[in-house]
Amino acid sequence: MAVIKKLDKFILKSFLLLFCATFFICLFIFMMQFLWKYVDELVGKGLTFDLLAQFFYYSALTLVPSSMPLAILLASLMTFGNFGERFELIAMKAAGISLTRIMAPLIVFSVILCGVSFYFQNVVAPYASVKLWTLIVSMREKSPELDIPEGVFYDQIDKYNLYVNKKDRETGMLYGVKIYDFTNGFENAHIIVSDSGKLEMTADKKFLKLTLYSGEQFENLQNQTSLSRNVPYRRESFAMKESLIGFDSSFSMVDGGFMANQSMSKNMAQLSNDIDSMVVRSDSIGRSYYNEGRDKLQLYTLQKSDSAKIAQYAVKYVNIDSIYNNASLSDKQKYLSSARQNITSTYNDWRFRTYTIDDCDKQLRRHKTEWWRKLTFSIACVIFFFIGSPLGAIIRKGGLGMPVVVSVLLFIFYYIIDNTGYKMARDGNWNIVFGMLLSSVVLASLGIFLTYKANKDSTVLSADMYKSLYRKIFLIRTKRHYFRKEVVIDVPVAEEVLELIGKLKKASVDYLAKNKLTRPQSYFKLWLRNEHDEELICLNNTLEKTADILSNSRDLQVLNKLSDYPVLAISAHRSPFNHKWMNIAVAIILPLGLWFYFRSWIFRIRLSRDLKKIIEVSDDLSNMIINGKI
Repeated sequence: MAVIKKLDKFILKSFLLLFCATFFICLFIFMMQFLWKYVDELVGKGLTFDLLAQFFYYSALTLVPSSMPLAILLASLMTFGNFGERFELIAMKAAGISLTRIMAPLIVFSVILCGVSFYFQNVVAPYASVKLWTLIVSMREKSPELDIPEGVFYDQIDKYNLYVNKKDRETGMLYGVKIYDFTNGFENAHIIVSDSGKLEMTADKKFLKLTLYSGEQFENLQNQTSLSRNVPYRRESFAMKESLIGFDSSFSMVDGGFMANQSMSKNMAQLSNDIDSMVVRSDSIGRSYYNEGRDKLQLYTLQKSDSAKIAQYAVKYVNIDSIYNNASLSDKQKYLSSARQNITSTYNDWRFRTYTIDDCDKQLRRHKTEWWRKLTFSIACVIFFFIGSPLGAIIRKGGLGMPVVVSVLLFIFYYIIDNTGYKMARDGNWNIVFGMLLSSVVLASLGIFLTYKANKDSTVLSADMYKSLYRKIFLIRTKRHYFRKEVVIDVPVAEEVLELIGKLKKASVDYLAKNKLTRPQSYFKLWLRNEHDEELICLNNTLEKTADILSNSRDLQVLNKLSDYPVLAISAHRSPFNHKWMNIAVAIILPLGLWFYFRSWIFRIRLSRDLKKIIEVSDDLSNMIINGKI
């Protein structure tokens, strides 16, 4: 039992070191991505260090739940990848410890991290979101630092455009100044042109003091309209002109009350209470609209029955069209205007009611999706652990190479599914529970599948398996490589080896003579010959036995020549499948059947060359052994 406890400590220590590193890396990446979205709100505002520190602090608190699942995935994948790469996982399994038991301490730890993530989502994140968005809105309303560039119009001063041809940074003097004052509107701009000037901030930092030298001012004497033709203006020349421009550069924090109704600023208890209140309010509004519409419909029905009687009388005694046609033009306009006003009023009334219902439904969906989001982000920590741990045990690659690539791809896949489900549920296109749990169900299924495969020591994600499949698809062959062994137990006997080589050579010659491998075989014969080639299998066994015995040779020339023996494909020249019905099915599908037909022909030609190579290498090895090299 003590060994198991030491093993648990070893696994926890290995995981914790990696988790701490990956968590802060992931948090830093998410913070940089968040900062990039709001960089325009920060640059050029002259914000103090404590404000920037608050911005980064609160943004980090809100991004902790997003960073934790990715950090767990990456850390678990690297931990078990390192165990597999260092053969520690094999040693644990050889000691009779199952993968599930190895994962047990980390399962408990991931559940604890799930609770921590839920605490951040439910308690810390709402508080941090209020503080963060209050700070962001305050930063947006703060005026930028005054730094007028040269050669371009500067529009960061409200209702003013300034152009400076040249600027002396040591004295602060501006040369070639043009100012457009739009305080009276764009059509009634005041234009000031000056040879030089100076712009300074007042002591209370609420105004700009503008001092201009040797210039002229142009302004209209009356407001322009769209029909104005000739507008008088005034031209004023001055040697020096001073004016004050409103420019409040101080920072003031806005009231955070605007976040009171936002779903992100509430915990689950508050969300549940607000959801119940919204449901009651939405139902009451809908019921009142329904009752009002029903009453109007009943009144309309009664009026319609009365009007039907009136219409019968009117048809019999009164001509409505003649009354309208005989009315004066003003009366006709009055009738049409009254009808138009009634229709417009009814339309606007029901349009406003539709907007009210839609707004209630929108707020209700936002609160429900936020409630479920707090759960799904927390559960993702456990799900990603059950993906990363078995995946690392299967891949058996540690470090920051393969694990980072696999983790990023899996997290992107999760992010796409989660974001799609969230937006579809929020917009009312999907059921809220279905949309919010979609990513969790998909990833949980993947985690169960990978855990099962890892427990069964499956090679479903083994790189060697895919390399072998790649070689088979693209007809890439493997080569032999023999090296001198440090210790040799069974020294090859020359007579035994010569006998095997002679047998191998004779079998190769006989097979070439019996089977015309370079000639194309019948298309139909290929699909009907699905039995094993026993003669070639026997030849390949003799080849492997000969190579296995000669691999114990101490002579480098023999080993180098032995590496020239080809690796035979003993079934690729026959039918591709063992079952006759599968061969017939593929043969009927002509494009696929032709591909397999030409593939088998290529392997027949390759087999012919390999057998000739075996004969050649066998002759060379026989001569070496006869000359005493073995």
